Amino acid sequence: MSKVGKDEKVPGIPEDAELDEDGSKADKLGKSGKHGKEGKHAKHSKRGKTDKSSKAPGVPMKKKTKKRRQSFAIPIFKVLKQIHQKEVRISKQGMGIMNSFMQDIFDRLATEATALLRSDKKKTLTSREVETAVKLMLPGQLKKHAVSEGTKAVSKFSRLG
Repeated sequence: MSKVGKDEKVPGIPEDAELDEDGSKADKLGKSGKHGKEGKHAKHSKRGKTDKSSKAPGVPMKKKTKKRRQSFAIPIFKVLKQIHQKEVRISKQGMGIMNSFMQDIFDRLATEATALLRSDKKKTLTSREVETAVKLMLPGQLKKHAVSEGTKAVSKFSRLG
């Protein structure tokens, strides 16, 4: 910032601002240096920026795609609505816990199904191995419902294809 005398006006800095030891004016909030009023870490507008191009001429730059996070949130919400029409909701934290639970169960079932594959010395995972893994992992009524829903889904998928 340029040095100014006591009587000179500087745009953007109040008149009652004091002079620093180096003779430059500073406002009451602190030094207003080369970064302006907002400071060093202020957001800048996108207006003045130019598009980045690749260093090689004629080769367009690829846009970075946002990495997608797979979640069981939609199926969990659909099941919740089937059971408790409109009277029950779930918080973000509750959905996170349910999502973690579903990922854990999926991982355990996949591990058990692949162990069954290795014991039979096969290379293709079929609905039979998944069904056996479900029977081994889940208890009682949950096992029966899971097997019936699974066979229903497989038969529905088979009819479409």
